Amino acid sequence: MKKKINLQFMIISAVGILLTFCLSTVIFYELFKREIMDELETYAHVIKNTEGYQNISKGMYDPNMDYLRVTIIEKNGKVLYDSHANIKEMENHIDRQEIKQALKYGTGKIIRNSDTVEKNTFYYAILLENGSVLRIAKEVRSIWSIFMKVIPIMAFIIFILFVMHIILSNFLAKSIIYPIEQMSKNMDHIENITTYKELMPFIHTIREQHENILKSSKMRQEFTANVSHELKTPLTAISGYSELIENKMTNEEETIRFAGEIHKSANRLLTLINDIIRLSQLDMSESEQEFACEVIDLYQIAEDCVNMLQISAEKHDVFITLHGNNAYLEGNKEMLEEVVYNLCDNAIRYNNRGGKVNVIVKPIKEKIYLCVEDNGIGISKEHQEHIFERFYRVDKSRSKSTGGTGLGLAIVKHIVQQHKANIELKSEKGEGTKIEIEFLKNL
Repeated sequence: MKKKINLQFMIISAVGILLTFCLSTVIFYELFKREIMDELETYAHVIKNTEGYQNISKGMYDPNMDYLRVTIIEKNGKVLYDSHANIKEMENHIDRQEIKQALKYGTGKIIRNSDTVEKNTFYYAILLENGSVLRIAKEVRSIWSIFMKVIPIMAFIIFILFVMHIILSNFLAKSIIYPIEQMSKNMDHIENITTYKELMPFIHTIREQHENILKSSKMRQEFTANVSHELKTPLTAISGYSELIENKMTNEEETIRFAGEIHKSANRLLTLINDIIRLSQLDMSESEQEFACEVIDLYQIAEDCVNMLQISAEKHDVFITLHGNNAYLEGNKEMLEEVVYNLCDNAIRYNNRGGKVNVIVKPIKEKIYLCVEDNGIGISKEHQEHIFERFYRVDKSRSKSTGGTGLGLAIVKHIVQQHKANIELKSEKGEGTKIEIEFLKNL
């Protein structure tokens, strides 16, 4: 990258120097032409106003003006006098552009290659009182001859400037690359790197990404450890009970009881695996930001869920009811079914016998309101901020006895975030829990 920056700087410098040289030469030559033409004009007007052309036509030419070519032409184009050429060998000048202009407008000027002298020559012509035309001319070098003359000097200057630009570009490239190199070497202390303000947004982005990567890595490690621990418990139980039965170390009554425990642990293991797979799918869909959406009635989903959980509620001696009315929104039906099911299932599992669960679904302005409220065991303040974390349990013994995996609310949070909804938990220890979600009608 440093070499590339250096090369680009050198190319830009070289192009800049060459363009400056060419432009300066052109500008200088234009100013030079204007100055010469002004000089010729001045001389022509002086000669006309002092009637010096009468002396010139008689051959009385001022030797101090030898660097100027003076010509007097009759109005018919015949050359009467020329200070630098034999008039007998000169052709008629009636078709010369500067002569035409002088005869028509009083003055004329032009720059061209002279047929007589074969050099770039500046001409200025002025109409005299007697009808003749006085023309003053001066030979100058062409722009290419000026170029050729100054090329050695300019080449030396360009070389010096180019060397300076190489040194400066190398220094500038190092100053640009240095903070980036420091970041690559010390990502953990990126805030201590001295840099320029234009790079700060990039540094902030890199810092956030680095922190997110570290956080994600830590979460994956914790998740892997938790998964291993959670899987180990039912597998250990299954292995232990089955070994006792295999070695005929149990009687008929114990065999039946141990078979029931094996079945219970297997169901727990299957539920845990399904939740892990589902959470992984949600993680993948969250990273891709794509999932199938359709217009659904959240009230209908809640009604189906409540009906499905009636048996579980009766088993736990909990009374579950649904309130509200039809509420249509854009979303993924399968995901929203999981949200309602997990919230209602938790409200039943972590309730007291004789407890109540109220489910409310209704539209409020441009949003859809979902609330699942119970009067169960509640959640203490210190646990509430962690309740949506994976495998987090307030009461581990109760969770295992009720068959909870500790992933239900993590799945709920994922789905809510993907639907750009807001979720809020309110709970008091021993008084119950209330979870409210506000969905947008249109994603």
